Amino acid sequence: MISSTIARLTGFGLSDKPGRNTLRRQLAKSRDGSRDKSPERPKLVLASASPRRLMLLSQVGITPDALRPTSIDETPRRGEMPRSLANRLARAKAQEARDQIANDRDLADAFVLAADTVVAVGRRTVLKPETVDEAVAALQLLSGRAHRVLTAVCLITPDDRERVKLVDTRVRFKRLSREEIEAYIASREWRGKAGGYAIQGLAGCFVQKIVGSYTSVVGLPLTETVNLLVGEGYPVHFSWVKAADTEID
Repeated sequence: MISSTIARLTGFGLSDKPGRNTLRRQLAKSRDGSRDKSPERPKLVLASASPRRLMLLSQVGITPDALRPTSIDETPRRGEMPRSLANRLARAKAQEARDQIANDRDLADAFVLAADTVVAVGRRTVLKPETVDEAVAALQLLSGRAHRVLTAVCLITPDDRERVKLVDTRVRFKRLSREEIEAYIASREWRGKAGGYAIQGLAGCFVQKIVGSYTSVVGLPLTETVNLLVGEGYPVHFSWVKAADTEID
C-alpha cells in the first residue's frame, strides 16, 4: 500500500534550480502574506520517499499531495556537530524540494515538509553505513551504551518562511552478541538507516531504554511536526473530523 502511494506521489526526475521570479513567488505576492487569501485546502509536499515518514504522517491523518525526494550530499562538514548537521540537512532537503515545485502549476504554493535523522555517540556522528563492515562497526559502537537520535524537521510555508524544530532522543542498547550482530546484518534491515538500525523493525529488541520521542527515532517526530503544521495554518485536524463523519454515515 505504502509503496504504491510513493510511486503515485513521487515526481519523475529533478528540475533545474529555478530563477528568482518563480510561479511560487508570484502566488505568494498575490496573497500579500494574508492567510485569509490562501487556498481553502493547502497542499503539502513531503521532501522524501521514505515509507516510514509517509506511514507516520498517515497515522495522524495526513496524506501529502506529492513526494519530492532530494539528492543532497549528507557528508558532515569539518568539525560539524550532530545537531548542526541534522538542522542543516533538513533545511537543505526542504529548500531543494521547494525549488523543484517552484514552477509547478499544481504544487507551486504548497507547504514543504522535510526531516533528517542523525545518530550520535557523544560528539561523534554515526553515519548511514554503506557497507557491511560499516554496519558492523556501527552496531558494535552502539552495543551496551546510550546514544542520541537527533531528528530535525523543517517546514517551508507557501510564502517561503522556514520553521525548524530539532528533537533529541536518548536511546540505550543492550550489549549485543556477535551472533545478534551477524544475524541483523544478514537481515539487510540496516541499509539506508541512520546509525545502521531501524527501531521499528528487528532492532527494536536491542533497545533497553528510550527517553524522548519514539516517532522521532523512526524518522519523524509526530508531536512536533503536527505542531509546526497547525501553527502555520495547515488543517491537520480537519481530516480527523471528516473521518469521524464518515464512520457515523
